[in-house]
Amino acid sequence: MSRAELSVSSLSIKSALVIDDHPLYCDALATTMESIFNTRRIRTATTLGEALHQIRMRFSPDLVILDLNLPDASGLSGFLKIKEKMPDVPVIVISAITTEGVVHSVISAGAAGFIPKETGRQVFQEAMTDIWNGKTYVPPGYAMPARPKEGDRSVETISRKIAHLSQQQTRILSLICEGMPNKLIAYEMQLAEATVKAHITALLRRLGVHNRTQAAMLVREVSIRHNLQ
Repeated sequence: MSRAELSVSSLSIKSALVIDDHPLYCDALATTMESIFNTRRIRTATTLGEALHQIRMRFSPDLVILDLNLPDASGLSGFLKIKEKMPDVPVIVISAITTEGVVHSVISAGAAGFIPKETGRQVFQEAMTDIWNGKTYVPPGYAMPARPKEGDRSVETISRKIAHLSQQQTRILSLICEGMPNKLIAYEMQLAEATVKAHITALLRRLGVHNRTQAAMLVREVSIRHNLQ
């Protein structure tokens, strides 16, 4: 057995939080972690809200595996919220979107690694081992740009603003993006319409925009840029 194989075989990761909006993929990752790294304490979440609930319940994993495309997160906002709550825990992004711009944005924001979803079991094992040993893993052939692109900085800046919205503000923002008027948002969230208006005023101020349309366009711009990079 080679030294690398010995390193992998002796690696044990006790706990992990897996966040992906596809339950079957969550289960598959959990099973893989258990079989390769003998991980016994694994919790899964299909939304950012579920993941934050796990953290509030004082679950402190050794690492987090996160998909960027969550129903209640835009761009890097989900990643940034997880890092804010658990700054010392390695967060590994695993995604089907593997363009250089996306990888660069994720690594620049502080991810411990980026693993494409189509990665095979052996490469996944090697990537996780590198990360566990303190290295930053990126896909083979990826070259980190010398300077961040302007678009990358914009995505991260906007994502940080979204990440700092409250849970109710984030939900209201998603309903705004669906085109709902205040009255329907109030009905959907079981809030007084005046409360909804107050939340909207606060989130517009936080995002640095003047109206609902600009807020929706900002979220859409982040999503488009993030997916096209």
